[in-house]
Amino acid sequence: MTEVKEVATIEYGVRPPMFRPPRYIYYPESDGTPMAETDTHIKLLIYLREALADYFRDDPNVYVAGNLFVYYQEGDPSRVVAPDVFVVKGVPKRDRRIYQVWKEDKGPDVVFELTSRSTQREDLGPKKGIYEMLGVEEYFIFDPLGEYLEPRLVGFRLAEWGYRRIEGEEPLMSRVLGLELRVEGEMLRLVDPATGEGLLTPLEAQEARRMEAEARRRAEQRAAEEAEARRRAEAELERLRAELAHLRGEAA
Repeated sequence: MTEVKEVATIEYGVRPPMFRPPRYIYYPESDGTPMAETDTHIKLLIYLREALADYFRDDPNVYVAGNLFVYYQEGDPSRVVAPDVFVVKGVPKRDRRIYQVWKEDKGPDVVFELTSRSTQREDLGPKKGIYEMLGVEEYFIFDPLGEYLEPRLVGFRLAEWGYRRIEGEEPLMSRVLGLELRVEGEMLRLVDPATGEGLLTPLEAQEARRMEAEARRRAEQRAAEEAEARRRAEAELERLRAELAHLRGEAA
């Protein structure tokens, strides 16, 4: 927490106290508002957060969060923004109750906002300005229900004089994340360009890994059974050869 130093007021004939207990500023973890507006927005938020967390699961210095308060000015709790999903590279992967830019020594690198008609002014106005000020390299806005944004997915990339809209890229690419962004109906799918496959949530990835492990177990079992069958066939062949040789010896 941040200590706020007070300046004592000296009144005539009154000796100021030598010590005052420090006061601490409280940085709230929630403002009581819902996480997202619709089921579609909530599902997308969870997908993006979990898919990115799973994608970077082996990197200890990539932090992924969703709907978490980001405080960007020490000592002023009103200087706060809550991105739907954001990624920070170069900070330890650990659970946080809030994100304080001055303590982490950097702000988010990529931000996703799942926008709607009721949030468009904030997403394209104050939030965009804050992200630009914080040096967020890439800012992506997705309108899953197609309420106002055309096209429904828009990206901004930080340039020398501020944000520039990303144009001429199909599909849209996050250079920071190394991932493609594809619109599939109301879904914003993250795609690994190296494989051309969409990212899965941890549960989907876990199920896929379980199925792969099961397929591998079956393949190993089949290989073992085939090896045992070959061993038996070779043993039977040797037995027949030995028996034939014995018969020939008797005949001679």
